[in-house]
Amino acid sequence: MFSNAKKEITEEELSNSSNIIGKGTSLEGDLNTAGSLRIEGNFRGSIQAKAKVVLADSSVVEGNIMAQNAEVSGKVQGTIKIAGLLTLKPTAVVNGDIITGKLVFEEGAQFDGKCTMGGPVKETSLRQPQNAADKKKERPLDPTLQQANLSQKGAKATA
Repeated sequence: MFSNAKKEITEEELSNSSNIIGKGTSLEGDLNTAGSLRIEGNFRGSIQAKAKVVLADSSVVEGNIMAQNAEVSGKVQGTIKIAGLLTLKPTAVVNGDIITGKLVFEEGAQFDGKCTMGGPVKETSLRQPQNAADKKKERPLDPTLQQANLSQKGAKATA
């Protein structure tokens, strides 16, 4: 009736998996997934996903994000590295640097940091600040940030 044989999970099955951190949930740590991830609650730590990361408008992420594609509607404090397409929705507030292949910046999205796009995104691990000097360089999320204006070259955004 039951088999003791272990079923091997293929890479395709892993990339089709979905993970959700629901609204009202707070999680702290480092998260690695071969599948997609949706965050509706609060997350503190680094995120590495081989597929898509979706941050709902209720989400707050304090940490670095690395994924194939991402759609941000919530608040992010940290570096975002996306190999493919990054979409910042109208309710997005990003305080940190962006490194991406392609960027869609919808009207109303807020961004304070440097943006590098168009080149290959290397898969390196994203580290969290190690000491007090690194933490002082970071600015907390500020809901009163003004809408960012991107320059024609897309190299830097200013508030």
